[in-house]
Order: sequence, then structure tokens, then C-alpha cells
Amino acid sequence: MSNADFIVIGAGVAGLSAAARLARHGRVAVVEAEDAIGYHSSGRSATFSHYGIGDETVRGLTAYSRRFFEEPPADFSPVPLSRRAAALFIATEEMLDPLDRLHQAMARFTDDLRLIDAPGMKTMVPILKTGRDGAVGGVVDPDGLRLDADALLQGYARAVRGAGGTVHLGHRISTIERQSADWRVRSEAGEEWRAPILVNAAGAWADAVAATAGVRPLRLEPKRRTIIVIDPPPEADVRGWPFVKTVVDDFYLLPEAGKLIASPVDEVPSEPSDCQPEDYDIALAASKVEQYTILPVRRIAHSWAGLRSFVADRVPTAGFAADAPGFFWLAGQGGYGLQTAPAMAEITEALVTGGKWPSGLAELGVTAATILPERLDTQQINSPSVRLG
Repeated sequence: MSNADFIVIGAGVAGLSAAARLARHGRVAVVEAEDAIGYHSSGRSATFSHYGIGDETVRGLTAYSRRFFEEPPADFSPVPLSRRAAALFIATEEMLDPLDRLHQAMARFTDDLRLIDAPGMKTMVPILKTGRDGAVGGVVDPDGLRLDADALLQGYARAVRGAGGTVHLGHRISTIERQSADWRVRSEAGEEWRAPILVNAAGAWADAVAATAGVRPLRLEPKRRTIIVIDPPPEADVRGWPFVKTVVDDFYLLPEAGKLIASPVDEVPSEPSDCQPEDYDIALAASKVEQYTILPVRRIAHSWAGLRSFVADRVPTAGFAADAPGFFWLAGQGGYGLQTAPAMAEITEALVTGGKWPSGLAELGVTAATILPERLDTQQINSPSVRLG
């Protein structure tokens, strides 16, 4: 049996980022069922950080996290974690009211927004349909960030190991028990870990982990999203094209390694699984490309699907469970796990260790009341935090 101060279940970006912060305070053991880090949601993201999704709390978490992506610790990664890239949010005639609301919501977090008309959008993305049959207005954020998910995940894993922590891959959990003042976790292979704090960062499986531990669930709702990869127009240089998204969740398009990736922004209820794209959703993605652009989809080079898990108010959740001392929730990241990870990791560090709320988050509209699981009326927060000796 391995003794630790913290056990973190899940080696996606949420679990690894939290583990990297907690490793400053004690010994951390990260336990992951898959044979690779970031295998599910973290590794299947569109990897674009922007203010066009979520509510005020999500935008605040996104804004707080930007500095880490742009100025990470000197020894965190040998390659940049991000690069600037514009985001273009488009609206048809029927979407102009949502466009106005989105513009106002985003303006709180960035000063560089500008409204754009149909000819301007066509200049940015020549294949866009504009006018009566397409987009008539839009808003441009020139300061979006394209994230390197692999560099981020590997950087957090190195930070955990560099602080003396461990990352255990390929260890599917069989039992979780509370014994005295500790949590005891056992894998199907028979390996065991013991620690007073257990951080449940298992993504779509977080409720299943809670059930194994005898803890009331958050009532997470995993939802499947499909992405396709298609060819751009012949001889088109798409490297300078922005991330394009409808102001309502109906379509997005993003240049990637000389190709285009597209999604119908679907949210299909799903059980936690290694989900795969289904034929209908692939066809839907292709039809959305042809609905919003003049590009015919003659070939789909690749497709994949991933799960995005939400709680009732669709805001990431962190905090201790009321019915299980030392059991800490870090779940419900939805589609914003990558772009909010640095902020959520600092929040987790503060809540677990009894530290101060991260400076600057409140000014961005992120308070404990917006993050703690008690807001969901399913749990109450344990008080005080378990402190390390």
C-alpha cells in the first residue's frame, strides 16, 4: 500500500492541474484508469480558449487562466502553451439578438471586441455564406488563444512528478473505502493507496467514482460531441483563418494543420464511455458545414467524439462533499476544462488546504458560492478542511 496526503482520481487536465498545485503541500498520487493521460475529454477538445461559451463564472475562470497559458512557469513546458488567434462569432438574421447579448457579456472580459458586417466576415473567412442565406453580422475577438493540450497535460504531469508525486496509469479502480481518517483506494490489479484527502476528478465517471465510495452524486450529465476533419478549398491557405462559431450552439469551424475541423456543437446524452462518433452525427456535422459555408463536403478525412459533463447549472464544481469527510469534488468542467484548468486548480488548492481564495477571481465574478457543490442543493460543504500535519 502506498501512503499519500492526496489521492487524485483522474489524469485529465482537471486532475493533473489540481495535483500539480496540491503537490506543493504534500505527497500526491494520481490514479488513472486509462493507459495515457488526457485520454478522454482533455485529449478530444477543440483546444481553443474564448469567451463565447459558458456564463459569467466560466468567463471569469477563463480570463483568470489566460496568464498561465501566456506566461507559464519557466520550467513548465519546452514549447509554448498557447498562441494568439482570432475568434469570430457569427449570426444569421434570426441570431442578431443573441449576438447583441453575447457581445455585451464578452465585453466585460476583453476590450478588443469589434462588430463586423458581412463583407468583413467574408474577408476573414472567404468560404462563409453571408447575406440572406447566411451570416449578416458578427463580433470578432482578436485575442482568442489556441491551446496546446498535450503540452499542458505533459507539463502538469512533470510538475507532479517533479514535486515527488506519482502518476499511475492503467489502474482502474475496484473499491474505495473510508477507514478511520483515510480513504483507501484499490485498483482492479490489486494496488492500493491511502490518503486523508481524495479528489474526484474522474470526468464523466465522477458520479460513478462517488457511488463506489458511497457518496451522493452530483447528478452529472455526460454529453457526446462530434468533430469532423475536412479538406479546405484547393490551394486555400487557412492558417490565418479565425475560430468561427455561431452565437448560438449550432456550428463551429477551426483551421488545424492545413485542414478544417468542424462540429455541429451537438450535446447527445451519453453514458460514461470511450465514445465514438455515430454516422448520424458525422452527417450532421457535414450538413452544418454546407449550411454555413459554400464549401461542399466531398470527403471526411477523420472524425472523433468526446464527452462533456455538466452539472445542473453548467458551471465547473469544486468542494468537499457533505456526506463524506475528505472527499473532494472536482467535476462538471463541461466544454471548458482546458481553458479554465489553471483557475480551477488554484481554487482546489485553496479549498483543500484551507488557503485564501485566489486573488483576482472575485473581481472576475468567481466566488466560492459560484463553485462549491452546495449550490446544487445536493450536498453541503464539510467544514473545516482536513489539514495536513
